[in-house]
Amino acid sequence: MRPLFSICTLLLLSACTNNVGASRLIEMNVIDRNQGQAYAHYQQAGLSYVAGNPGERYAIRLRNRSAERVLAVLSVDGVNVISGETAGPQQTGYVLAPYASVEIAGWRKSDREVAQFYFTALPDSYAARTQRPHNVGVIGVAAFREKPLPPPLPIAPETLYRKQGPWGEVQGKAQAPMPSQRALADGASAAQSRERLGTGHGAREDAPVSFVEFERRNSYPEQILTLYYDSYANLRARGILPRPAPPHQPQPFPQGFVPDPS
Repeated sequence: MRPLFSICTLLLLSACTNNVGASRLIEMNVIDRNQGQAYAHYQQAGLSYVAGNPGERYAIRLRNRSAERVLAVLSVDGVNVISGETAGPQQTGYVLAPYASVEIAGWRKSDREVAQFYFTALPDSYAARTQRPHNVGVIGVAAFREKPLPPPLPIAPETLYRKQGPWGEVQGKAQAPMPSQRALADGASAAQSRERLGTGHGAREDAPVSFVEFERRNSYPEQILTLYYDSYANLRARGILPRPAPPHQPQPFPQGFVPDPS
Protein backbone atom coordinates (compact mmCIF):
# COMPACT_ATOMS: atom_id res chain seq x y z
CA MET A 1 0.00 0.00 0.00
CA ARG A 2 1.11 3.57 -0.59
CA PRO A 3 2.06 5.84 2.31
CA LEU A 4 -0.46 8.48 3.30
CA PHE A 5 0.04 12.18 3.91
CA SER A 6 -0.47 13.96 7.18
CA ILE A 7 -1.21 17.65 7.49
CA CYS A 8 1.35 19.24 9.80
CA THR A 9 -0.98 21.97 11.00
CA LEU A 10 -4.53 20.91 11.89
CA LEU A 11 -7.06 23.66 12.59
CA LEU A 12 -9.67 22.99 15.27
CA LEU A 13 -12.91 24.41 13.91
CA SER A 14 -16.53 24.49 14.96
CA ALA A 15 -19.13 22.83 12.78
CA CYS A 16 -20.02 24.75 9.62
CA THR A 17 -23.51 25.50 8.41
CA ASN A 18 -22.96 24.64 4.75
CA ASN A 19 -21.49 21.18 4.74
CA VAL A 20 -21.84 17.71 3.32
CA GLY A 21 -21.87 14.82 5.78
CA ALA A 22 -22.72 16.75 8.95
CA SER A 23 -23.15 14.50 12.01
CA ARG A 24 -21.32 11.65 10.26
CA LEU A 25 -17.68 10.52 10.22
CA ILE A 26 -16.43 13.41 8.08
CA GLU A 27 -18.03 16.62 6.89
CA MET A 28 -16.93 18.59 3.84
CA ASN A 29 -17.18 22.23 2.77
CA VAL A 30 -15.85 24.15 -0.19
CA ILE A 31 -14.29 27.46 0.94
CA ASP A 32 -14.07 30.65 -1.12
CA ARG A 33 -10.49 31.67 -0.34
CA ASN A 34 -11.09 35.29 -1.31
CA GLN A 35 -13.98 35.66 1.15
CA GLY A 36 -12.91 33.04 3.70
CA GLN A 37 -16.45 31.62 3.77
CA ALA A 38 -18.05 28.33 2.79
CA TYR A 39 -20.00 28.28 -0.46
CA ALA A 40 -23.72 27.73 0.03
CA HIS A 41 -25.03 24.27 -0.82
CA TYR A 42 -28.07 23.77 -3.04
CA GLN A 43 -30.04 20.52 -3.11
CA GLN A 44 -31.81 18.80 -5.95
CA ALA A 45 -32.96 15.16 -6.13
CA GLY A 46 -30.82 14.28 -3.12
CA LEU A 47 -27.63 15.74 -4.61
CA SER A 48 -25.63 18.73 -3.30
CA TYR A 49 -24.25 21.54 -5.48
CA VAL A 50 -22.15 24.67 -5.06
CA ALA A 51 -21.90 27.56 -7.52
CA GLY A 52 -18.58 29.21 -8.31
CA ASN A 53 -17.13 31.85 -10.61
CA PRO A 54 -14.20 31.39 -13.00
CA GLY A 55 -10.95 32.55 -11.44
CA GLU A 56 -12.05 32.07 -7.82
CA ARG A 57 -9.53 30.15 -5.70
CA TYR A 58 -11.07 27.58 -3.39
CA ALA A 59 -10.10 25.06 -0.73
CA ILE A 60 -11.77 21.90 0.51
CA ARG A 61 -12.33 21.82 4.25
CA LEU A 62 -12.61 18.39 5.84
CA ARG A 63 -13.60 17.91 9.46
CA ASN A 64 -13.19 14.67 11.41
CA ARG A 65 -16.19 14.37 13.70
CA SER A 66 -14.93 11.23 15.45
CA ALA A 67 -12.62 10.50 18.41
CA GLU A 68 -10.21 8.48 16.25
CA ARG A 69 -7.95 9.14 13.31
CA VAL A 70 -9.62 9.00 9.91
CA LEU A 71 -8.16 8.59 6.43
CA ALA A 72 -9.74 10.84 3.75
CA VAL A 73 -9.07 9.90 0.12
CA LEU A 74 -9.92 13.08 -1.78
CA SER A 75 -10.72 13.51 -5.47
CA VAL A 76 -11.47 16.55 -7.63
CA ASP A 77 -12.87 16.05 -11.14
CA GLY A 78 -12.23 12.32 -10.79
CA VAL A 79 -8.51 12.83 -10.02
CA ASN A 80 -6.73 11.99 -6.74
CA VAL A 81 -5.50 15.34 -5.38
CA ILE A 82 -2.27 13.84 -3.99
CA SER A 83 -1.09 11.37 -6.62
CA GLY A 84 -2.76 12.76 -9.76
CA GLU A 85 -4.08 9.29 -10.60
CA THR A 86 -7.60 8.68 -11.85
CA ALA A 87 -9.22 8.46 -8.43
CA GLY A 88 -10.06 5.26 -6.57
CA PRO A 89 -10.96 4.74 -2.89
CA GLN A 90 -7.94 2.49 -2.17
CA GLN A 91 -5.42 5.20 -3.05
CA THR A 92 -3.39 7.55 -0.89
CA GLY A 93 -5.09 10.28 1.15
CA TYR A 94 -4.90 12.61 4.14
CA VAL A 95 -5.10 11.47 7.77
CA LEU A 96 -7.09 13.69 10.12
CA ALA A 97 -6.49 13.61 13.88
CA PRO A 98 -9.54 13.17 16.16
CA TYR A 99 -11.96 16.11 15.91
CA ALA A 100 -9.51 18.00 13.69
CA SER A 101 -10.18 19.99 10.54
CA VAL A 102 -7.94 20.81 7.61
CA GLU A 103 -8.22 22.93 4.48
CA ILE A 104 -6.75 21.38 1.34
CA ALA A 105 -6.02 24.18 -1.10
CA GLY A 106 -4.56 22.46 -4.13
CA TRP A 107 -3.07 19.58 -6.06
CA ARG A 108 -0.14 18.15 -4.10
CA LYS A 109 3.17 18.71 -5.88
CA SER A 110 5.52 17.59 -3.07
CA ASP A 111 5.55 17.26 0.70
CA ARG A 112 6.04 21.06 0.81
CA GLU A 113 3.82 22.55 -1.92
CA VAL A 114 0.47 22.40 -3.68
CA ALA A 115 -0.79 23.94 -6.93
CA GLN A 116 -3.87 26.01 -6.03
CA PHE A 117 -7.42 24.92 -6.85
CA TYR A 118 -9.38 27.52 -8.83
CA PHE A 119 -12.59 27.45 -10.84
CA THR A 120 -12.03 27.67 -14.58
CA ALA A 121 -13.60 26.76 -17.91
CA LEU A 122 -13.62 23.03 -18.57
CA PRO A 123 -10.89 23.03 -21.28
CA ASP A 124 -8.47 24.73 -18.81
CA SER A 125 -9.17 22.26 -15.99
CA TYR A 126 -6.36 19.97 -14.84
CA ALA A 127 -8.47 16.91 -15.65
CA ALA A 128 -9.13 18.07 -19.23
CA ARG A 129 -5.48 19.06 -19.74
CA THR A 130 -4.51 15.52 -18.72
CA GLN A 131 -7.08 14.00 -21.14
CA ARG A 132 -9.63 13.07 -18.43
CA PRO A 133 -12.53 15.53 -18.90
CA HIS A 134 -15.41 13.09 -18.30
CA ASN A 135 -15.73 13.63 -14.53
CA VAL A 136 -15.16 17.38 -14.35
CA GLY A 137 -17.49 19.15 -11.92
CA VAL A 138 -17.46 16.89 -8.86
CA ILE A 139 -15.56 16.69 -5.56
CA GLY A 140 -15.54 13.46 -3.56
CA VAL A 141 -14.06 12.03 -0.37
CA ALA A 142 -13.89 8.40 0.76
CA ALA A 143 -13.41 8.09 4.53
CA PHE A 144 -11.85 5.13 6.34
CA ARG A 145 -11.60 4.31 10.05
CA GLU A 146 -8.29 3.12 11.44
CA LYS A 147 -7.72 -0.49 12.43
CA PRO A 148 -7.32 -0.69 16.23
CA LEU A 149 -3.88 -1.56 17.52
CA PRO A 150 -3.56 -4.89 19.36
CA PRO A 151 -2.94 -4.70 23.12
CA PRO A 152 0.73 -4.64 24.20
CA LEU A 153 2.33 -7.94 25.07
CA PRO A 154 2.86 -8.62 28.81
CA ILE A 155 6.42 -8.24 30.08
CA ALA A 156 7.82 -10.68 32.65
CA PRO A 157 9.15 -9.02 35.85
CA GLU A 158 12.60 -10.57 35.41
CA THR A 159 12.81 -9.02 31.93
CA LEU A 160 12.17 -5.57 33.38
CA TYR A 161 14.82 -6.15 36.04
CA ARG A 162 17.50 -7.26 33.58
CA LYS A 163 16.89 -4.28 31.28
CA GLN A 164 16.94 -1.65 34.00
CA GLY A 165 19.37 1.17 33.23
CA PRO A 166 21.90 2.85 35.51
CA TRP A 167 19.42 5.55 36.61
CA GLY A 168 16.56 3.19 37.29
CA GLU A 169 14.58 3.83 34.09
CA VAL A 170 13.12 0.84 32.30
CA GLN A 171 14.60 0.31 28.87
CA GLY A 172 13.48 -1.79 25.95
CA LYS A 173 9.82 -2.21 26.92
CA ALA A 174 7.86 -4.36 24.53
CA GLN A 175 5.98 -2.29 21.97
CA ALA A 176 2.64 -3.00 20.33
CA PRO A 177 3.37 -4.20 16.81
CA MET A 178 2.91 -1.45 14.24
CA PRO A 179 0.28 -2.01 11.58
CA SER A 180 1.53 -2.91 8.15
CA GLN A 181 0.26 0.37 6.59
CA ARG A 182 -1.00 3.48 8.32
CA ALA A 183 -1.47 6.06 5.45
CA LEU A 184 -0.38 9.72 4.77
CA ALA A 185 -1.26 12.89 6.75
CA ASP A 186 -2.12 13.34 10.81
CA GLY A 187 -4.34 16.23 7.38
CA ALA A 188 -19.22 37.69 -14.58
CA SER A 189 -17.65 36.73 -17.50
CA ALA A 190 -17.48 33.02 -18.17
CA ALA A 191 -19.81 32.45 -15.22
CA GLN A 192 -22.58 33.73 -17.42
CA SER A 193 -21.72 31.40 -20.28
CA ARG A 194 -22.83 27.81 -20.69
CA GLU A 195 -19.26 26.50 -20.41
CA ARG A 196 -19.03 24.01 -17.57
CA LEU A 197 -16.68 24.78 -14.71
CA GLY A 198 -13.68 22.66 -13.82
CA THR A 199 -10.74 23.00 -11.44
CA GLY A 200 -7.47 24.46 -12.66
CA HIS A 201 -3.85 23.78 -11.71
CA GLY A 202 -2.85 27.12 -10.24
CA ALA A 203 0.09 28.88 -8.63
CA ARG A 204 2.26 27.03 -6.14
CA GLU A 205 1.96 27.71 -2.42
CA ASP A 206 3.47 26.29 0.75
CA ALA A 207 1.50 23.43 2.33
CA PRO A 208 3.87 21.14 4.26
CA VAL A 209 2.82 17.61 5.15
CA SER A 210 4.49 14.59 6.72
CA PHE A 211 4.19 10.87 6.06
CA VAL A 212 2.44 8.65 8.60
CA GLU A 213 1.30 5.04 8.69
CA PHE A 214 -2.38 4.14 8.66
CA GLU A 215 -4.00 0.72 8.43
CA ARG A 216 -7.62 0.76 7.29
CA ARG A 217 -10.15 -1.03 9.45
CA ASN A 218 -12.03 -2.22 6.37
CA SER A 219 -11.25 -2.41 2.68
CA TYR A 220 -14.38 -0.42 1.83
CA PRO A 221 -15.01 3.24 2.80
CA GLU A 222 -17.06 3.94 5.92
CA GLN A 223 -18.46 7.02 4.18
CA ILE A 224 -18.40 8.55 0.69
CA LEU A 225 -19.28 12.23 0.23
CA THR A 226 -20.05 13.79 -3.15
CA LEU A 227 -20.41 17.47 -3.97
CA TYR A 228 -21.09 18.79 -7.49
CA TYR A 229 -20.20 22.26 -8.72
CA ASP A 230 -20.76 24.50 -11.73
CA SER A 231 -21.28 28.16 -12.62
CA TYR A 232 -24.26 30.14 -11.30
CA ALA A 233 -25.66 30.45 -14.83
CA ASN A 234 -25.48 26.72 -15.50
CA LEU A 235 -27.01 25.72 -12.15
CA ARG A 236 -29.78 28.26 -12.64
CA ALA A 237 -30.49 26.97 -16.16
CA ARG A 238 -30.82 23.46 -14.72
CA GLY A 239 -33.29 24.66 -12.09
CA ILE A 240 -30.92 23.98 -9.19
CA LEU A 241 -30.52 27.66 -8.28
CA PRO A 242 -33.62 29.84 -7.86
CA ARG A 243 -34.06 32.44 -10.56
CA PRO A 244 -33.65 36.04 -9.38
CA ALA A 245 -36.82 38.06 -8.86
CA PRO A 246 -37.59 40.30 -11.87
CA PRO A 247 -36.78 43.99 -11.39
CA HIS A 248 -39.61 46.22 -10.19
CA GLN A 249 -41.72 47.67 -12.99
CA PRO A 250 -43.49 51.03 -12.41
CA GLN A 251 -47.29 50.72 -12.36
CA PRO A 252 -49.49 53.42 -13.95
CA PHE A 253 -52.37 52.88 -11.47
CA PRO A 254 -50.93 51.57 -8.19
CA GLN A 255 -54.08 52.50 -6.16
CA GLY A 256 -56.24 55.09 -4.39
CA PHE A 257 -56.67 58.84 -4.49
CA VAL A 258 -54.14 61.65 -4.69
CA PRO A 259 -52.35 62.03 -1.30
CA ASP A 260 -50.88 65.27 0.01
CA PRO A 261 -47.17 65.61 -0.68
CA SER A 262 -44.92 65.18 2.34
